[in-house]
Amino acid sequence: MPEQDHQGVSTRTAAEAWEELFRAQVTLMRRFEAGDDFAPLTSREYDVLFQLSLGEGRAMRMRDLTALILLSQPSLSRMVDRLGARGLVERRAAPGDARGVVVALTDEGVRLQREIGRHHVRSIRRYVGGALDEDELRTLQHLAHKLRTAQRHL
Repeated sequence: MPEQDHQGVSTRTAAEAWEELFRAQVTLMRRFEAGDDFAPLTSREYDVLFQLSLGEGRAMRMRDLTALILLSQPSLSRMVDRLGARGLVERRAAPGDARGVVVALTDEGVRLQREIGRHHVRSIRRYVGGALDEDELRTLQHLAHKLRTAQRHL
């Protein structure tokens, strides 16, 4: 009999579902990158700009940004330095915290994030929306949100 947890979920089913989700993400990212969705940035650099665009005042503490990006803190710090050298972000002292650092989008960073974002969402529409109907997209969104938020409690 297959191994199951207290909710009756089998290890095999959980692993197979994860593998499908992971492979779908890898396949789509390869398509986005092959289509130069993120040019002139890399996908990871764009992710930094995108996450900052969602932050209050288009800025975020480094520690909060680190929690959202799939990079170590030192790697993210080096990337922020490179993006800063290109005039896309800037480091600032955190308000009310002399040791804290906030990373903020510059006007050029906002412009480039929006430009790349417009191109990227058209690709998302083509590849994700082209494979799933509206109801399936809403279900996928719901399930992905549920999976992500459950990690806070497990």
